[in-house]
Amino acid sequence: MMERSSKFLSISGMSGVMAGTFAILGAILAYFVLIGKFTFTGNLLYDLILIATVVLISAVAVGLYFSARKAKKSNSKLWMPVTLEIAKDFSVPLVSGGLLSIILIYKDVYFMVAPCMLIFYGLGLIAAGSRTFRDVKVLGACEIILGLAAAITGGYDLIFWGIGFGILHIVYGILIHYKYDVKSEKNG
Repeated sequence: MMERSSKFLSISGMSGVMAGTFAILGAILAYFVLIGKFTFTGNLLYDLILIATVVLISAVAVGLYFSARKAKKSNSKLWMPVTLEIAKDFSVPLVSGGLLSIILIYKDVYFMVAPCMLIFYGLGLIAAGSRTFRDVKVLGACEIILGLAAAITGGYDLIFWGIGFGILHIVYGILIHYKYDVKSEKNG
């Protein structure tokens, strides 16, 4: 009972899988935009921002959907005081990283945008991780390591971005699904 009120346990593994799938699809679209095979707006930067925005909104929407569904199945609420605390913990690094990414784009330092996104997203996950499954912190650490590797190597930003937001989320989602979702379905 105490763990239920102090920790957010409605994270669904399927939301991680879907978010990762959206990220991989976004990375593939971005690749075709970058090589000039496809455009939405006729402007490379606008196209990439549009793709990233659609991926983000889709991932958040599917995450909320699957988390609400899991909360309902376990007779708990999605919106609890701990949910607000997680949002606060997560948003400070995420907003800071988003603003820094915008500054990097404005200053034409494009090669650091993907590393910045990965690192600050990882910091957000670690900050929020104490209020949910420990696995969230592990995912955060992996995102940070990947972001640092992307910053060192340069030139492979889209690949690192796809691995971090795509493959890592799919792997994380599968692990969460089998570790917590299937387990709770068997017990429930």
